[in-house]
This record gives sequence, structure tokens and C-alpha cells, in this order.
Amino acid sequence: MTAPHSHSMTPIGFIHSPFDQKFGIPRQPGLASIRARIELVPPYSSPESVRGLEQCSHIWLLFLFSATSDQGWSPTVRPPRLGGNQRLGVFATRSPFRPNPIGLSPVRLCSIEQSGDRVWLEVEGADLLDGTPILDIKPYLPYADSLPEAEFALASRIERLTLPVHFSQSAQQACQIHAGRLGQPLARQITEVLLCDPRPAYRKQDETREYGISLYGLNIRFRITGDRIEVNSITLQTDQD
Repeated sequence: MTAPHSHSMTPIGFIHSPFDQKFGIPRQPGLASIRARIELVPPYSSPESVRGLEQCSHIWLLFLFSATSDQGWSPTVRPPRLGGNQRLGVFATRSPFRPNPIGLSPVRLCSIEQSGDRVWLEVEGADLLDGTPILDIKPYLPYADSLPEAEFALASRIERLTLPVHFSQSAQQACQIHAGRLGQPLARQITEVLLCDPRPAYRKQDETREYGISLYGLNIRFRITGDRIEVNSITLQTDQD
């Protein structure tokens, strides 16, 4: 057996996403219809590098867990999906704390923009923190990458809350204002993110606690009870300074 080789990797680009904090990001891709932009950087930002990619409806993003890459790894982790009480081998999870902190996500390719030697990809459904380095892009091949017969007993279905989401009057007004400013279906996107239940597993029994997520630079305060999700306020982050 030969000794492991060490390889360095250079990002081909970076993602610009409305998720500027880890808390609140859906734990899997495709659970929220939020768009993000991938900026390719030289020498990878040439129109030739994406020739033919416009024929793909979906692409794979390989990326670096840059926000946690300096925190090391452990052979076992406590997946949030299992309540944080059960340990699994790191290779049986999608934990960011890995020997090589690499992640992959399938996303919908919405458009490709080119201007001179600059290239941007607009994608939908990415579960990536703003500024995440992109290591590679590959086309999603439906005949090879979609495996309907695949099984994983510990994660056999999408887990979303089924509670109604109610916006307070002030939150509803703020949502309409910022949706117009951003040109985004903000109420729908907030609803999709909150239905993914970003709360820590060990705090889900506390229905009095108010949480906050950051999206598009907005501080969205919410509370989850047994019968509803309440969006209490939506303010600009600068308003809290």
C-alpha cells in the first residue's frame, strides 16, 4: 500500500448567496427555491469553460466547507436529523466536519451570464453559505445520477414541518417592502426555510424561545409552537446595530 498523496485544490469560483450565516440554511439542497450566483474566477472564467453547459437543467456543485474547514474532523458525528443523540460514522453522514471538507449539491441551473471574460451562473436550490468556494462544476446526468431504487433507512424521506406560517402585521408589511426591493418572492422563501426547521434539535421542546435567521441581510425573528410558525419581525441587519 502506498502512502496517501497530498493534493492542493484551487477554487474555480465563489457563490454569492443570501445565506450570510450558517444558522437557517436548509440542511439539504433543493428544499428552498432561493437563487444564488456563482462567479467564476480567472483562469476558469472564460466562455469556453461553460460551453454546452446551457443544455443542462441541473448541475452538481462540489464545494469547500470553508466555514468549518479549520475545525477538524471526528470518526463519528451526531447528525441533527437524529436529534443529536445518536452517533454515526462520518462517512454515513453529510456532516461538514470531514477528513477532506468537501461537499456536493445538485442545483437547478437557471441561466449563464457572460460579459467579456467574466462568467456567472445563476442557480436555484443551493444550500451554501455566501462566499463558499466552488471547487468544481459537473453536469447532472438524469440517466446516471437519478437512482429511484436507492435506499437509506436513516433518511428515507424529506422532513419538513407541516405547520402554517403566520406573519405578524409588521412582518408582513416589511416582507412586502423588501420583496419589492430585492425582486424576490420573499414570503415564499422565508416560509420554505422555516418549514425546514432550523432550530437545534435539543431546543425544539422550548416553544417560548424566539430565533433569528439572516437572509438577504435581513434579520427574521420567528417562533415555532405546536400548531404554527410565527414570523414576528423582519428588519435590516443594520437596524440592529
